[in-house]
Amino acid sequence: MEELITYVARSLVENPDSVSVATHVGEDTNDMDVYELTVAQGDLGRVIGRHGRTARALRAVVRAAAVKTGRKAQLEIVE
Repeated sequence: MEELITYVARSLVENPDSVSVATHVGEDTNDMDVYELTVAQGDLGRVIGRHGRTARALRAVVRAAAVKTGRKAQLEIVE
């Protein structure tokens, strides 16, 4: 999952070396996995997109990929 988020985020930003993803895995299978995406301050707008459309689409991809593995996942974009 981290690789998927990193790949998509690096495709969107101007400074791909600043992209990092931190993972907080839920202890139980019913718990939610939380992925924190951090990008450079100047690239934050590119990841969020107009009216949050890009961020919403990225979160949908993460949720869909998590469902495929039988987990729940949430993406947070850290400033």
